[in-house]
Amino acid sequence: MTKLVINGAAGRMGKRILALAVESGEFDIVGALEHSSSELLGNDAGEAAGIGRIGLPLSSRKPEIADVMIDFTLAPAADETIEYCQNAGIGLVMGTTGLSDEQISKLERAAKDIPVIYGTNMSVGMNFLFEMVGKFAKMLGEKYDIEIIEHHHKFKKDAPSGSATTLAERIAEETGRDMPGSVQHGRQGPDSLRKDGEIGMHAVRGGDIIGFHEVMYSTLGETVTVQHRAHNRDNFVRGAIRAAGWLAGKEPGWYKMKDVLGL
Repeated sequence: MTKLVINGAAGRMGKRILALAVESGEFDIVGALEHSSSELLGNDAGEAAGIGRIGLPLSSRKPEIADVMIDFTLAPAADETIEYCQNAGIGLVMGTTGLSDEQISKLERAAKDIPVIYGTNMSVGMNFLFEMVGKFAKMLGEKYDIEIIEHHHKFKKDAPSGSATTLAERIAEETGRDMPGSVQHGRQGPDSLRKDGEIGMHAVRGGDIIGFHEVMYSTLGETVTVQHRAHNRDNFVRGAIRAAGWLAGKEPGWYKMKDVLGL
């Protein structure tokens, strides 16, 4: 059975990861981590997640032995997570968004020693969209203007979302656009005429929206749109859990969700 560590186990995502990992029956959860300043330390992790006692307390002490860690916390904590997994030889499923270029480089270096999956969005449907948006742009051609619109809850700190950035990256890769130079974040002012080849990027924040991404391809006479709407966070969680089970025992390397899903 895969020995799993969950970082941020009392957070919105962490609680669902713990609950669904327990429900799957495929994991031995050996660590439910929270920040050392958390008032919840010492409480049963299962009770915090709303699934009843599982006999594992929330703790800031990282276990020495595990197979995989799932991390959906905040970017400032990523460096410590990467270093811990690399030093302990633990595979890492990193779903935290808003990482700096330096942190992503650090992840890539860690992948020389441990297996790593980094995904800005781990839902099956969204990863299918990642694989298709660039192909759509290439097939439709340069006469189609491309705009990406993403909606998230009012508490999300980073913008644009990691998923929206990945969509832009895939489009740029397939169509030879510069990234991030071709991305236009919003428009304002009297001289905001759309430029040929740019990818419009728009971030909407409000209420409790889980996640909605739309890519619009528009030309004179017609518009084509593709969308992904998350109904709840469980679709991200199931993807992360699937990734953790797949990653356990793998050789060191930089893996992607498309490897997990066989896309």
